Amino acid sequence: MESEAEGQWVLMATGRSPTNIAVIKYWGKRDEALILPVNDSVSVTLDPDHLSATTTVAVSPSFSADRMWLNGKEISLSGGRFQSCLREIRRRARDFEDEKKGIKIKKEDWEKLHVHIASYNNFPTAAGLASSAAGFACLGTVSSEITMLFTATVFTLGKLMNVKEDYGELSSIARKTKQGLIVCLQKDDGSDSIAVQLADEAHWKELVILIAVVSSKQKETSSTSGMRDSVETSPLLQYRAQIATSFMLIISLVEKWNHSEGSPQVAYTFDAGPNAVLIARDRKTAALLLQKLLYYFPPQDKDLSSYLVGDKSILTDAGLHSMEDIEALPVPPEIKIHDQKFKGDVSYFICSRLGAGPKVVTDESKVLLNSITGLPKGM
Repeated sequence: MESEAEGQWVLMATGRSPTNIAVIKYWGKRDEALILPVNDSVSVTLDPDHLSATTTVAVSPSFSADRMWLNGKEISLSGGRFQSCLREIRRRARDFEDEKKGIKIKKEDWEKLHVHIASYNNFPTAAGLASSAAGFACLGTVSSEITMLFTATVFTLGKLMNVKEDYGELSSIARKTKQGLIVCLQKDDGSDSIAVQLADEAHWKELVILIAVVSSKQKETSSTSGMRDSVETSPLLQYRAQIATSFMLIISLVEKWNHSEGSPQVAYTFDAGPNAVLIARDRKTAALLLQKLLYYFPPQDKDLSSYLVGDKSILTDAGLHSMEDIEALPVPPEIKIHDQKFKGDVSYFICSRLGAGPKVVTDESKVLLNSITGLPKGM
């Protein structure tokens, strides 16, 4: 390892990776150590302008340990999954030279260099979406915020360490992957599982994705006398009742609307949590869907701008400019007997579209680490 000022340099790379939503899911693993799925899965990648993780990774002889910050807060990297991921990236690393900075790193030198990683999600991390997959494509941990993180980090570390494999091959490290419009995790000889792009983001460019992020608030519920003690003393039971009501109503609404139209208007799926992911065939359909959803799940706050993340113009398409417009919405005819409203049970909606996979970020304003200290900017 050589440089003009040994130990003083910091080498960095920044990448951005979107979240994705599985529509055909794997359930269970046939190999826990390698995290190999029992079956293939297919997912759609969302627009990174709406849902993504930007990750900056850095190496320097001056770093004393591997460190990571997520949305400005330092998190532990002691978990075996991270260490395994970093080990695999280092194994694939190649010789690197930056003549301008006078930096030369041989393949074996990457093992001696600690990394600093900073990642930022451009949407609320409480969403419980596959944001950890985006962050760990740019690396990842166990929570959903950290699977988006896995994707972002693997991708960006690969760029930093001059890894030759394309992202599809690198996805075998992250295991939760994003690459273009539709991604398939394929089994091969039992030792690997990689991402294959089935179609790019322009294939179904008219699709609109609405995500209903279910509130974590405890709602006041009435109960029969036989269940009163449990309901009054168990917040978990109240939460279960709340989310079950929310997503069952959404499923019923979609199913009855599709039936009444005689053809599918909207598809639905759920990730690991209760948040409903709704895929509308086009923008007009998405606007009609938003009207129906907002009838049953009006916001607590009158500020509609905070109730919709991503493509906010869908509110205009739906003719909704104020709370008064929402309060004036008619009862959706598909569900004629269910006139109850669930104000606040959906924290907010996310409106997005299909998007491309991980990309290198060259805009210096998006870089999250200080080029001199290797610490998050502002520290």
